[in-house]
Amino acid sequence: MSAQNALYAQSGGVTATINASACGVIETARRHRGKIGRVYAARNGILGALAEDLIDTSAESTTAIRALMHTPGGAFGSCRFDLSPMPQGRSQYERLIQVFRAHNIGHFFYNGGNGSAETAHLIATELPRLGWPVTAIAIPKTIDNDIVHSDCSPGFGSVAKFVATSMREAMADLASMSHSSTKVFVMEVMGRYTGWIAAACGLAQPADKDGPLLLLVPEIHFDRRRFLAAVRLRIARYGWCAVAVAEGLKLRNGRRLTQAGGDGIPGHEQLGGVAPLIAAMVRDSLKVKVHWSALDYVQRAARHLASKTDVAQAYAVGRAAVGYALQGRSDVMPVIERISDRPYRWRVTPAPLAGIMNREKRLPRRFLTADGWRLTAHARGYFTPLIRGEAWPPFADGLPVHASLKLRRVRPKLKSTFRENP
Repeated sequence: MSAQNALYAQSGGVTATINASACGVIETARRHRGKIGRVYAARNGILGALAEDLIDTSAESTTAIRALMHTPGGAFGSCRFDLSPMPQGRSQYERLIQVFRAHNIGHFFYNGGNGSAETAHLIATELPRLGWPVTAIAIPKTIDNDIVHSDCSPGFGSVAKFVATSMREAMADLASMSHSSTKVFVMEVMGRYTGWIAAACGLAQPADKDGPLLLLVPEIHFDRRRFLAAVRLRIARYGWCAVAVAEGLKLRNGRRLTQAGGDGIPGHEQLGGVAPLIAAMVRDSLKVKVHWSALDYVQRAARHLASKTDVAQAYAVGRAAVGYALQGRSDVMPVIERISDRPYRWRVTPAPLAGIMNREKRLPRRFLTADGWRLTAHARGYFTPLIRGEAWPPFADGLPVHASLKLRRVRPKLKSTFRENP
């Protein structure tokens, strides 16, 4: 009997290093051809699996797959769609079994965050109950760094490096112009309901002293009067003030400062737009010139400034996922375990999905000083190893080179189609 095939899919917001995990999966599976057959990729995440819209990665050259290591975005397309639990989702699982049986798929790898972990868990548990044995493994990915039981989330180290660099460079610009022009700069970063990315901006400021940079995170309720007093003080002391604000900044009553929209599904809310509100608040109250910026997609697409540590970890969890499948493990996620800070050492270990899915790791209060504006030494000890090292992509004509894939579609075998309104 021939070895069963594997199906890989990407889910949720992409990162600068998610494709490194794809590379880890595909390269490792190719080294075990006798135990794993072809590796298919679902186009646009689980939606591609339901639609039988599959890509045959065996059509890609070794060089093309290796180029995924320095390619941002989601090479095979991603989605924001969750499987429904039983019994409401029975038709979804039955459809997946049809597709998996038609293409002899016995291993499923889902590359995403907390919500995606639930989809992998449901496939790992429901498909065998309905008659199709499968190993289903979630591969961690999120710039938000909020996956529990993992010291860090692949994708976070690179975005932390980018935002800290961007803030340091913007602060140099601001200092140059502050005497006769702009006094305050506000930079909005992602992170959803946690402040990991905003806190990482604090690395832009030297350690062990106060400075002109303020950090605003959801874990500390926003107090308008207190914030404006802190800005006023820094303008008086330094001549200018920089502010890093998380998109999910929250008031004491629990309301987010902004919410740009979404599809109505819990956890899918589109946050954003807090920077112009903060900027207007400062401008109107302190009567100074203010500039603001929202990094948005730029921060998670910035593969040109990726962390070498992050790239290595993203590849390692993809490789480990295949190793777990070969061992017969299912319903787990390969997570990062920190062994030591100095020297920085880490390893990949399996964690059950039931303890990960739909949970959220918050920024610890001890990472910020008593006033909440700056990083503590503990936070710097955590963040610094994650942003160390450069993993430059190749360049041509002055621009980074990305993977060029054939994305050859697997011929559908089912006559029926599955239509779901995501």
